Amino acid sequence: MTVTIPSKLTSGKELIAISLEEYEALMALKQAYEFQSTSVQKRALERARKNRKKGEALTLGELKQKLGLTN
Repeated sequence: MTVTIPSKLTSGKELIAISLEEYEALMALKQAYEFQSTSVQKRALERARKNRKKGEALTLGELKQKLGLTN
């Protein structure tokens, strides 16, 4: 069986064909790995970025030392 797809539909890009079942499994997997941050998390990240820019951040070694995790 041969299927012809018009070139104007593909925009010159390569296409692949998979079953609907495989496509749905891929979409479910994609959704499982996507992360949607909350507004609280976004604010915390912005605050951390500002602190880092001002030089008010700890290195991993400094954090471990403050937490008493160093040997």
